[in-house]
Amino acid sequence: MTTSTDIAPRKNPSELLARIGWAVLICSTLYVCYFSHLGAIGFVGPDEPRYAWIARDMAETGDWVTPRLYGKPWFEKPPLYYWGAAISFKLFGVSEAAARLPSAISALLATLALAWLAWRIYGAETARWLLLLLPTTVGMIGFSHAATTDMPFSAMLTIAMVCAAVVVGLVPDESCRDGAQHAAPHRSESNVARRRWLALILFGFFLGLAVLAKGPAGIILCGGAVFFWALFTKRWRDALRLFHPAAIITFCATALPWYILCARRNPNFFRIFIIEHNFKRYLTPEFQHIQPFWFYGPILIAALLPWSTFLVPLIWDERKSFQNRLEAGRGMFFISFSTIPIIFFTLSKSKLPGYILPAIPPLVLLCSDCAKKMLVTNSRLTRALLGSSAMAAIVLVALAIRYSQHFRELAPFPAIIYDAPMNIGPLRLLGYVLGLSALVLVFFHRSRVGLVCTAAALVAVLGSATLANFDLALSPRQASQAISKMMNGDVEVLSCEVPRPAIYGFNFYVHHEISEWRPRRSEGRTVIVVGQPSCLDAIKNANYSLRAEVDFPKWTLVEVEAR
Repeated sequence: MTTSTDIAPRKNPSELLARIGWAVLICSTLYVCYFSHLGAIGFVGPDEPRYAWIARDMAETGDWVTPRLYGKPWFEKPPLYYWGAAISFKLFGVSEAAARLPSAISALLATLALAWLAWRIYGAETARWLLLLLPTTVGMIGFSHAATTDMPFSAMLTIAMVCAAVVVGLVPDESCRDGAQHAAPHRSESNVARRRWLALILFGFFLGLAVLAKGPAGIILCGGAVFFWALFTKRWRDALRLFHPAAIITFCATALPWYILCARRNPNFFRIFIIEHNFKRYLTPEFQHIQPFWFYGPILIAALLPWSTFLVPLIWDERKSFQNRLEAGRGMFFISFSTIPIIFFTLSKSKLPGYILPAIPPLVLLCSDCAKKMLVTNSRLTRALLGSSAMAAIVLVALAIRYSQHFRELAPFPAIIYDAPMNIGPLRLLGYVLGLSALVLVFFHRSRVGLVCTAAALVAVLGSATLANFDLALSPRQASQAISKMMNGDVEVLSCEVPRPAIYGFNFYVHHEISEWRPRRSEGRTVIVVGQPSCLDAIKNANYSLRAEVDFPKWTLVEVEAR
């Protein structure tokens, strides 16, 4: 008779190796997708250098209450991101990587919290796929490498919703070995009560942090998701648990002190922040972010790449099992959580891609559970969808390598600016090999390994120095470095026809607000002008003599002296 003792030695080594392999793959994915090359690209757009300036000002002045841009109060966003970046500056010095570190940490915390919830509700396999699929989406990679408020807000809201799922009773009281579906028969009621008390306190805390990250939108999105979940599932009593005094007190203790202090120090705070940057931003086109109503459709598909194809079976599965999910309540919770941000911001008059970032984590969780079911059947549709994802990954790899090499060749000082070699490195070559291997594996009915290879292909390319080659095309950092080298003594820096997003970047890097160049004659005065190449003629015609010139693909730097 064969006993379990006889079987265990034969089964444990392979199981242990599988767990080690998954652990290595998941840890590598989380690190590479969220933390690698945070400073590879300089600050991009108007928001990154603006927010980094405010954080640097907080670290330098010690004023942690009033955000200031160029010495003036700036109430566009609450301070959570500024606090995180200022602490990062104090610990690691002022750099792009330090400025983006709060977003990367936020992404990691949200991913781990959602993976825990997936493990408790859907099982260990769904949690593993979530830990592999969510970090490799374009949206999570992009915003975890951005010095903006979008990722901290989305992460704090996601963690708050995970806690809300525990409070309303969606998480089983006890997890089995493979993750979460069955309650233990002798579960202590006191342990359940303690866990719900802890969930209530954490819910209030993280919802408060979401409000400190971006304002009242956190309450609206969380409340809207829970409201529609209760409406469809008829579980109003469970939803009302979130109004427990423990949650309310914790929320107020977390969110209100800064709002009260800032309002006392700045009498116009509520008018600017609440009226102008919340109500007017949502209800009017005053801030010029006007987009068509279908804007978030393509944005959502792009943010979910290369896993956008999983939306097809997900929608089909949700349609077929809609009534069952209403009864269980779990699927409807994640459906409400993912659709409310899309609907809410679609109705807004001001639309930006980062607004629907909170919808990405719950959608990927549903897609991960859908992928688990598809891999069991390994049907023709499954192989077609996985093949499409592999093709999307190969295209992303090819575009990243092709355009990074193109921008790399535009660099005026390649030996100084770049550490990466000109040729395709081994990691980028590995990305091609893994992507092509994924196609072959899917074709030969090895869908599970093919899905792993698809994710690994993206990780390999991100792990290379490809991103650094985009710096010249996207950021004014290199031009600013050239300005620093040209500055001798007290030389004024001016701008000429520089677009508004880029001027914030130049301001941050030269550490002061740059004035616009105007034709004028200053005897013996030397200035550095950054601008479009067309500005040169105007400068020469203004009776300036050219002393030095550096040409970049997008900018021209000239050092001139008045005759």
